Amino acid sequence: MRKVKDQAAVVYSVNRSTKMPFWNEIVCGDSADLLKLIPANSIDLVITSPPYFQQREYDGGGVGNEEKPHEYISALMEIFCECVRVIKPTGSIVLNIGDKYEDSSLLLMPYRFALAVTEQCGVKLVNNITWVKSNPTPRQFKRRLVSSTEPFFHFVKSQEYKYFLDEFLKPIEEPKTNNNDIGTGENIGKKYFLLIEQSKLTPKQKGMARNALEEVIGEVRNGEIQGFRMKIRGIHSEPFGGQEGGRKIQLDKNGFTIIRIYGNPLKKDVIITPVESLKNCPHPAIYPIKIVEEFIKLLTQKGDIILDPFVGSGSTAVAAFQSERIYIGFDISEEYCLYAQKRLSSVRHQLSLWEKNNANT
Repeated sequence: MRKVKDQAAVVYSVNRSTKMPFWNEIVCGDSADLLKLIPANSIDLVITSPPYFQQREYDGGGVGNEEKPHEYISALMEIFCECVRVIKPTGSIVLNIGDKYEDSSLLLMPYRFALAVTEQCGVKLVNNITWVKSNPTPRQFKRRLVSSTEPFFHFVKSQEYKYFLDEFLKPIEEPKTNNNDIGTGENIGKKYFLLIEQSKLTPKQKGMARNALEEVIGEVRNGEIQGFRMKIRGIHSEPFGGQEGGRKIQLDKNGFTIIRIYGNPLKKDVIITPVESLKNCPHPAIYPIKIVEEFIKLLTQKGDIILDPFVGSGSTAVAAFQSERIYIGFDISEEYCLYAQKRLSSVRHQLSLWEKNNANT
């Protein structure tokens, strides 16, 4: 762990070297200051969870103890805008903030913050990914439900951001093929040919429907797609209750639409995982490594640089190290930095033992 007091010395060191400062380091200091030492357009992913508004007494002070919501948002925005500066055009920022009740009313702090930074920091909000806690704190409120979700906002500063969708929530097993809806062998699509003839489509539309059906059947037989569904006007309900969109337009214009099924699971904006706890950890709020790993897979490649300006217990650094990425972790609390460093040392030791045992087998 490095404790930074003399910023001028670090700036001088950075100017004399082409290497990124703080590579694979946990650095103790105020991230509002430390971020200024990071070169612009040099980080691939910033992922962090800053202290929540008036939720806990964090060691070392810093963000989170402001008296008013707007003061908290302003303090966070100062750091966030520096994060925007340091990420590459291909980079992303993923930020998690929890909400807070005041006078029995939710403040909607995460969403106030998201609106403020999209308006003032030159970023776009790609997704609001919901973390569903499978083991929320078992409180028994009488006048409200237990909070069991938190948002993770994905921000970018350009449309060039890296995105590896197939790696996100990748299934352990390959999806099972199920073509029962369309038949098998020579019977693929047979029921749809019958429905086309029974429909009230014009002769021209029926001809178009048969041609389109033969084409998609060929794609199934060639292994290009897993399956399909066909909707025919007057026979099936309109897609999604008749919402405006491409499929509704096709139904109105041609009298039918075909939905191709590629067999890949839908990549939804939800991650379900339990709240994590670590033995003897001084940090009061740990976000699960599982969540960090999913964003690392979605937004980065091996060798990329990942920065957490509120590294806390070190989850981001551990996930980055285990994923063969470079990590940089800042925290104002010396106690948290020491714990994060100790945690990383333990992970390195375990990996070393594993590699040693594999080399001997």
